[in-house]
Amino acid sequence: MTKAQSPVQQHVEDPRHPRVLRYFSAAFKQKKVEEIDNNLTSIADVSKTYQVSRTSVHKWVNQYSRLRKKGLRQVVEAKSDTLKIQSLQEQVHTLERIVGQKQLQIDFLDKLIDLTAQKYKIDIKKKDASLRWNGFGVTAKNTR
Repeated sequence: MTKAQSPVQQHVEDPRHPRVLRYFSAAFKQKKVEEIDNNLTSIADVSKTYQVSRTSVHKWVNQYSRLRKKGLRQVVEAKSDTLKIQSLQEQVHTLERIVGQKQLQIDFLDKLIDLTAQKYKIDIKKKDASLRWNGFGVTAKNTR
């Protein structure tokens, strides 16, 4: 490896993305820790949203959390189960809406077929289940 390619020299800060030193007030940290304690957000969400390392957020939790000071453990599964249930309920609602739209389309097309059959005095609906369309014309069900 040449001197220009050494890992130490490649680790120099990128001038396009200079690191900005930021300070968060104690009130801000306490508010975010309270949200974490109440399962309104997670450490990962706070870290990602405010571009703070997870280690820093864990330090905030250790410093300001009421639950940590009392030695209580936080239940994480309840939040994830609730989110899963909400997600599944939203999926069910979406699928029910889609099924309803498809049923309306089917009803509309059935009515259109009925009106067309009445207007032109022809039977458009297939009555005989033994007849099949093979692409070239109507054939009997078993034509071996």
